[in-house]
Amino acid sequence: MVDKVMATPAALVLIERLRAEHGSFFFHQSGGCCDNSAANAYLPGELTIGAGDVYLGDIGGVPFYIGAKQYEYWKHTQLIIDVIEGSGGTFSLEGPTGQAFLTRSRVFTDAEAAALGLG
Repeated sequence: MVDKVMATPAALVLIERLRAEHGSFFFHQSGGCCDNSAANAYLPGELTIGAGDVYLGDIGGVPFYIGAKQYEYWKHTQLIIDVIEGSGGTFSLEGPTGQAFLTRSRVFTDAEAAALGLG
């Protein structure tokens, strides 16, 4: 099985820290604007997930979504969620930790794309 989104070990550590501190939360890949294009972490009720969002999978037991229009651009890539030192998005749950989630990506191989039905 090919994962559409995955997390580095450093991201998994920060995810676990946030889960211990806040309980359940979810990710939404921002499409730009105020917080650039970043994986933002939200508490339930802070952002509404709807028909215009695509569920990519879970990382560290946390659901990960992306806007449908943005997904159309990125559907041929695996999103790799990492962590950097410094401040990230002002809207994201990890803001006060001194770390920020960072989205990296790689293009799926032809075999992976076929397995995902991406032709």
